[in-house]
Amino acid sequence: MERYLHGTAAKTLIHDDDNTDELWSCEAEEPSPEGRRVGDRYVVSEEEIARFKEDGYVHLRGVLSVEELAEIDEVYGRFLSGEIEVEGKDLCDMTGEYGGSIQDFQLINVMLPRRYHPAWQGNLYERRAASISEQLIGGGLKLDYDQLLAKPPGEAEAIFAWHQDMAYWIDTPDTRTASLWLALDDSSVENGCMRFVPGTQLEPELRPHSPLKGDRGESHTLFTELRSDDEPRHAEIARGDCTVHSERVLHGSGGNTSQRWRRAYIVAYRAMETVEEERRQGFTHSHNDAHDVLGSVESMKPKS
Repeated sequence: MERYLHGTAAKTLIHDDDNTDELWSCEAEEPSPEGRRVGDRYVVSEEEIARFKEDGYVHLRGVLSVEELAEIDEVYGRFLSGEIEVEGKDLCDMTGEYGGSIQDFQLINVMLPRRYHPAWQGNLYERRAASISEQLIGGGLKLDYDQLLAKPPGEAEAIFAWHQDMAYWIDTPDTRTASLWLALDDSSVENGCMRFVPGTQLEPELRPHSPLKGDRGESHTLFTELRSDDEPRHAEIARGDCTVHSERVLHGSGGNTSQRWRRAYIVAYRAMETVEEERRQGFTHSHNDAHDVLGSVESMKPKS
């Protein structure tokens, strides 16, 4: 099977009718996606805004059309094939240590693709994501970072460990974040869809996190453990859909046991003052940031 393709055709979303209690989807009556895409904007309903505030995430259908996804597919393929070069640790496997060949990665991660492909800066997805973010968390926002995450077919160990995004970031007075996770392929339990523990964004303290490999100089990944009373939900979404999550909601994803790709394109909008403070401290979300800067994030601070 060819691992690195320049595009993946949309397929029918898989549902597991025998395990409906373990899966989650938003099947409420809503306007068609075509009616919600208005130029650079996407209209978020009051119900969806309330759901985001209550659960810490929300599923938005049809943020991009099939036609609008075509250009993203093409560029995404160029990243996966190595045609677009990525510097140092910004290309890595989020399941293991830095280094190695992308051909052997289980969970392919590209940090800051807009840095390495400047033509993506200001693209339609970014503009729609900006409008969605403002509706969900308010104004005064700026794009903080972008990211690609891809699970090749049959990579059952392509598991993104449970975590809260704030554990990866420095603390600032205004932590408001809307992280949009765009599905380039239908995303199901079988190929490693997102999963969340709703309501955890309301907990007063972050969960304790640890480096996956013991040292963040060896691997960027942080993880935390689920508690016995946590109730995870899978978020199965279709190609062109997005989930949007906050900075403190607990989330992760399972491995890809299917023979299909699971590709995602993430953009995160945060308060302008927060982004400016991050950059002042040398924090850019690049895995190539200075080791002392990466060591200053919330999860790495000494606990009193």
